[in-house]
Amino acid sequence: MTINGDILHPGMKMADLMNRDFTLSGVMERVGLSFGFGDETVEEVCSRAGVNTATFLLICEVYLSEDYTPSRQTLENVDLRDVLRYLRLSHTWYEGTAVKSLSDALDSLMAPCGDTHKMIISRFFSDYMKELERHFEYEESVVFPYVEAMLDKDVKDDFSIGQYEKHHSDVQEKLDDLKKLIMTYLPPECDQQLIHTALSELFALETDLRKHTIIEDRILIPAVNRLEDSEEDSPAPGEKLSAREIEILAAVAQGLLNKEIASKYNISIHTVITHRKNIVRKTGIKTIAGLTAYAILNNLI
Repeated sequence: MTINGDILHPGMKMADLMNRDFTLSGVMERVGLSFGFGDETVEEVCSRAGVNTATFLLICEVYLSEDYTPSRQTLENVDLRDVLRYLRLSHTWYEGTAVKSLSDALDSLMAPCGDTHKMIISRFFSDYMKELERHFEYEESVVFPYVEAMLDKDVKDDFSIGQYEKHHSDVQEKLDDLKKLIMTYLPPECDQQLIHTALSELFALETDLRKHTIIEDRILIPAVNRLEDSEEDSPAPGEKLSAREIEILAAVAQGLLNKEIASKYNISIHTVITHRKNIVRKTGIKTIAGLTAYAILNNLI
């Protein structure tokens, strides 16, 4: 891994990595590492804390270079549990520290302003907070448990990372609008230093959220995609088809299209596709002709 010609590697001193760009201290904290590492290398610090070194360095790489896209080979070394820990601790930091600092800065800034300005900025920020909380709640209650279930080979629902990728909301747009409102439309009696403080908090939060999203898009989603592909390609000998999967298999063998199957059983096309993936995984048979033969041989049609 390289940053501006310099190599990030497990044998480098952790202190040298922090000196290179101290914003990485946030990454270090959010994967579960702490200061007090002396002259230890990155690998030694990670090993002592039970953190996958390759995952930590990859997050640092993406965090420092927003244009960087990890290769498939690089993603093979990622520990998804460490990625989830980073993302969860990021949520905690956003909600417990960054957003509170921004809220305090906005309160100080708006104190001398009229009620109308206060109400508009307050309502705008409140709406943004609700959107951010919904975004984090979706990840915490749906996406992350699904990834853990995939790792534990205990998936029980029809969710896939493709749903998350498709509906991955951009939580930064409102922050950009808030910046414009503060820079352009506040009354002249607002204190210039307080404007600067509020904008500094805004820019810092916006930048970190953007990097957070990039890590989700370039590490989490592709790594889980690989995991799903691996599950799909690996037969599960002895694992029986569910009653619904037998119905879907019979419909496929009868020549029905996905949309026709969805209509017949009053389910979504995505659910049909998920069932078909599970059928392929469990039977080890991928073609429609093969699945039709399987259905006939097992008296399913």
